[in-house]
Amino acid sequence: MDSTKESTVNLISKEGETFPVPESVAKMSELAKSMIEEEDDEETPEVPLPNVKSSVLTKVIDFCKHYATEPMNEIEKPLKSAVMAEVVQSWYADFVNVEQVLLFELILAANYMDIKPLLDLTCATVASMIKGKTPEEIRRTFNITNDFSPEEEAQVREENKWCEDA
Repeated sequence: MDSTKESTVNLISKEGETFPVPESVAKMSELAKSMIEEEDDEETPEVPLPNVKSSVLTKVIDFCKHYATEPMNEIEKPLKSAVMAEVVQSWYADFVNVEQVLLFELILAANYMDIKPLLDLTCATVASMIKGKTPEEIRRTFNITNDFSPEEEAQVREENKWCEDA
């Protein structure tokens, strides 16, 4: 075997689709890394990802490949801006400029696969969607129904008035 050529790992999506990726890309996932290290045979390691759809896994792989060539800037907390392009490089800001459903699927995949930079980026994106908004605006953004009665809401606002003063 030629030692200059990086070995390949097969990531297998929920639908059973196989995605061959360089081992260094696969090992960005702590889950995949531990599964690869457990396999000691000569075959191409396979990492089943039953919680990750093919469409989401494609995006995760794109992220990992790009991160390998251009690591993402550290995300400052609290967020300095609600505009992701002011928080991270433009490629990463464009990467998370997706439909809410896909964004949440990316969060779940990043969490399941244990890819900290992707989890940080996707969660910061959700935080940027909340930053500076009223509870009503947040409910509209995320399609959340208010299940408080007006009296309960007034009580919660009174108990948490200190938050708004900060």
